[in-house]
Amino acid sequence: MQFLKKINYRITLITIIILFQLYWGTLFLLRIVDYAEWFSTALSVISIVVVLFMNMKEENASYKIGWIILIMALPVFGGLFYLLFGNKRPSRFMRRRLIDEHRVLEPLLTQQESYMKAMEEKHPRHLGTAKYVCRENDYPVYGNTQVKYYPLGEAQYIDMLEALEKAEKFIFMEYFIVEEGRMWQGILDILVRKAKEGVEVCFIYDDVGSMFLLPKDFQKKLEALGIRCMAFNPFRPLLSVVMNHRNHRKILVVDGHTAFTGGINIADEYINEKERFGHWKDTGIRLQGEGVLSFTLMFVSMWNAFRKDKIDPMLHLGEQSVLKSFQQEGFVQPFSDTPLDQEPLGENIYIEILSQAKDYVYIFTPYLIIDNELQSALCLAAKRGVDVRIVTPGIPDKKVVFRVTRSNYFPLIRAGVRIYEYTPGFMHAKSFVSDDHIGVVGTINMDYRSLYLHFECGALLYGQEALMDLKKDSLETISKSKEIHLKDIKKGPLYHFVDALLRAFAILF
Repeated sequence: MQFLKKINYRITLITIIILFQLYWGTLFLLRIVDYAEWFSTALSVISIVVVLFMNMKEENASYKIGWIILIMALPVFGGLFYLLFGNKRPSRFMRRRLIDEHRVLEPLLTQQESYMKAMEEKHPRHLGTAKYVCRENDYPVYGNTQVKYYPLGEAQYIDMLEALEKAEKFIFMEYFIVEEGRMWQGILDILVRKAKEGVEVCFIYDDVGSMFLLPKDFQKKLEALGIRCMAFNPFRPLLSVVMNHRNHRKILVVDGHTAFTGGINIADEYINEKERFGHWKDTGIRLQGEGVLSFTLMFVSMWNAFRKDKIDPMLHLGEQSVLKSFQQEGFVQPFSDTPLDQEPLGENIYIEILSQAKDYVYIFTPYLIIDNELQSALCLAAKRGVDVRIVTPGIPDKKVVFRVTRSNYFPLIRAGVRIYEYTPGFMHAKSFVSDDHIGVVGTINMDYRSLYLHFECGALLYGQEALMDLKKDSLETISKSKEIHLKDIKKGPLYHFVDALLRAFAILF
């Protein structure tokens, strides 16, 4: 019954249209190739031109190699396949809208020099990282921000409900996955009540992330309840790269002074109300104070880019007296990663942490599908004597993707990286913590989609007390996990060949 419920009109229609396009497109090309040698030659020439074009582009080498191998394997259709799905940049329409809105908000993203001077005194090793993120992403470093770390989704959910109940002015929510169930119902009840009280409630969800989980009229239902709602990048049944770019962010902002982010979506498995793949391990953080401004502006930028009923950012900055009341040692730097530019910000932040580490780096990630740059950073840190530990799922959500993740174990373990699989279930958290001084909690998986294709967000923590909570949770989680050794990895030419093949085509996962 649950399966039949999900097969609604929209999904069925989309499936039929896509299959129709694939069938007729393939049939058309095959017929022409059979009867026109010149056309087959032309397609092969296109493939060669595409390879030369890729070689000139400033793109990740692993990404290029994967596509070149695919084009070599399919010399006739490989070039066309790349033109359809290989370009990582969003459509001109999406780029123009989002870039224009970000420029409008730039004057509000000013860096206070006093915080940079304090960073130079207290955290000189990480000052360069902070300056890099501010220069490339515009989002500044903040003080006067309290941070609370959540080792599980159910712990964060309790505080999310409490924050929503206290909302007096506005609520902004932006999530990749939303599914009807206990978690969503608990949130919805409050949102409806707050909307009736005059609180401004705006909600963004990713259309593809939630496609099989929500009724087709979900957006209309929320609007009828007084909740302004937007589906990001609505799915259209066209064979186009545009559908690759998803909004993977998780943001909740209340009244400009409280914000939540992390790996936790809105579905019952994230709070272990429903069991999927064993125990669901996720993490998140709550910010209260000045640092919330960046998450507010992230949401406003996304909303104003695609909605006519724009949000006035000046009315949603939070009261300064309230923001400055949240005193705590350390600094925070929220950031947003985007495929709009050629800067893999999330990956570079991970590499920065690894490159500066002296004692340890503990990592949570659901997927370990990495390029040469990230692999080299992990291996080099381990070879320098840094205690690098990575926790991946013990029970996978996608078996093929899990196999690709395991294909990356061998070179890392051989270099000294310690890899653990979370025995109780699925690891969905995305976090780094290093040397008790720096860490990041956010939405960015260690895979190609998060690092290159999706809209993501996170928060860098410098000298925050919450880092010790993250470290403690990392060690406790590692104690519940199984360490993978070289003897546990199947050897032999066939297995090495399969692993090499999976890593080459990792761009497709």
